[in-house]
Amino acid sequence: AAVAVRLSSDKASPIKKVVNLLTDMQNSLQQEADEDETAYDKMACWCKNNDAQKTESISQAQDKISQLESTIEQKAAAASRLKGEIEELEKDLGSNQQALEKSMAMRKKDLGSFNEEEKDMMQSVQALRAAVVVLSRHHDSSESLIAMQAALHATLKRHHAFLAQQLPDDEMKVLEVFSDSGDEPSDKSKLSLATQKSKSPEGSQILGILKQMLETFENNLSQGQKDEMGAQATFEELKAAKEREIDEGKKHLEVKQEDLANAVQDGANAKEDLEDTNQALTEDQRFLMDLKQRCSKMDQEYSERQKTRQEEIASVGKALEMLTDDDARDLLSRSTTFVQRGSAVSSPVRKQAAKVLKAAARQLGSHELAVIATQVQLDAFTKVKKALDDMVAKLKQNQADEVKRRDFCVEELNTNEREAELKARDNDRGQTTMNTIKADIDVLTEDMEHLQAEIKDLQVEIKRASEDREKESKAFQDTIADQKATIALLQKTVLVIQDGFKGKKTSLLQLVQPAPLGFKPRQGGASNGVVGLLTKIIGDAKVEMAEALQAEKDAQGDYEAFVKDNNAAIKDKQNSFSDKKDVKAKKQTEFFEEKRNHAKGLAEAEDLSMSLANLHKTCDFLLKNFDIRQEARAQEMEALRQAKALLSGAAKSAVQVTPEED
Repeated sequence: AAVAVRLSSDKASPIKKVVNLLTDMQNSLQQEADEDETAYDKMACWCKNNDAQKTESISQAQDKISQLESTIEQKAAAASRLKGEIEELEKDLGSNQQALEKSMAMRKKDLGSFNEEEKDMMQSVQALRAAVVVLSRHHDSSESLIAMQAALHATLKRHHAFLAQQLPDDEMKVLEVFSDSGDEPSDKSKLSLATQKSKSPEGSQILGILKQMLETFENNLSQGQKDEMGAQATFEELKAAKEREIDEGKKHLEVKQEDLANAVQDGANAKEDLEDTNQALTEDQRFLMDLKQRCSKMDQEYSERQKTRQEEIASVGKALEMLTDDDARDLLSRSTTFVQRGSAVSSPVRKQAAKVLKAAARQLGSHELAVIATQVQLDAFTKVKKALDDMVAKLKQNQADEVKRRDFCVEELNTNEREAELKARDNDRGQTTMNTIKADIDVLTEDMEHLQAEIKDLQVEIKRASEDREKESKAFQDTIADQKATIALLQKTVLVIQDGFKGKKTSLLQLVQPAPLGFKPRQGGASNGVVGLLTKIIGDAKVEMAEALQAEKDAQGDYEAFVKDNNAAIKDKQNSFSDKKDVKAKKQTEFFEEKRNHAKGLAEAEDLSMSLANLHKTCDFLLKNFDIRQEARAQEMEALRQAKALLSGAAKSAVQVTPEED
């Protein structure tokens, strides 16, 4: 009884201590549940956000893959179609170019043939005119008759086939007989024979035939010249039309080639984008799968912990309810004396064990140690030792779990830091590569612009040269027409004068005989007479016309050479432009690829930054206080072991003393 009074005066009621102990346990369990819920909410938010982001990213990637596959098919079909169209255009362009070159060669050949025929025809006309003049005068010298006869013979020989179609056989026979001087006759016999033929009755017939031949030759010459001018004009029109057609074909071909290059480039970009998207999709799916597994495991563990704590809290609450009930309070108050006596047997040992635990609880700020210290003073040895063992086991598990969490945080932070550093280097390298490629593209673009300007200038030069050539050709045709008209007029004037002064000897009729080949004509004065002067003018006009023909031929050759050289230069520049365009397309592909990779790298860096922030939220407190918490738990476990050792040593004495007291 004395012990009971002393215990009652020194300490609170044991039942009240038990109630306080259970209340503290309930609060401690609730605090742990709240802290666990806070940590879980953070991780759940991280899981939810990453799950939503990756799910959306996967959905977008799948949609993009479908679009890219469709784009690749469309671009492949477009490229195939454009290749066929380009082949047809190149074939048509080649045919048109060959046709133009062939027509230009034919025109050149026809012009050369016409010039030769015109020259031959003009010589024949001149010879016939001279023959008509000689035969019209019976008093001409025999030398003139012989020269006329030789010229007529040469004309018949050159145009025998043509004259055979134009003249009857008997007239052809007459001309052949008249122009024939026999086999190697002597000069005297030639003179006699020519004089006889000119004064014979057939002379008048021959004169008529020659006039008819002269008229036919002049008409044919005039018609041939008109036909040549018409052919030249028609050729220029056809040439201009064909050149326009070729230019349009080239422009159309360039458009198709550019469309083909764009289609091929777009297809290649789509394939690369598809590959990158598939790779990103695989990474996102792998990340999402791992995320779901980790988060699912976390949910399961949290659910189990939450269930266990709720059961513990419910058990403690039920125990409190049982101890604080009025009936239980009266019953327990009556049995307090027995409990106090049983407790007093080993109170020194209990006090010492409780003292060790309370000291550790105050030093470490551990509420659970304080609760155990109270239990040491109240509960039986077996129950207290079990509580101590459970507490030590729990602390060991907490130690191990905290080590795992620390290792996880350290590994994740190191991995994040390492990946972030590598990603930053990759991004810097990618930015440098993008800048270099962009500079190359700018240089290529500038070069291509210069080439386009040079090609345009060359095309303008060709156009201007064509216009100038057309004007020169027209001026040439006008000059030839004027010269021919002048020659015809002067020749008619000579005939009129000769007819008017027929049979009269006057200086007006003095002719300037053509100089032998290789000699300059004799420079006469006024004594040459009007006819001689007109003949000289006619000769000068013919020379000028021949020079004009040669100048036209040279100008046409120079023009064709100029066009050929410029076209070759244009082709070279177009090839260079095409090469640079291909290089630019490749550079643009590299730029877009680097840009995509750079954007992807920035996004990954942002993800790493967000992950790092979440890791810091979760791990900073743990890492900062890890050693302190580990040391505190170690001290708690050591205090528990000391208390258990004390209680274990007093167990036997407690069993022996308690019956004596009873």
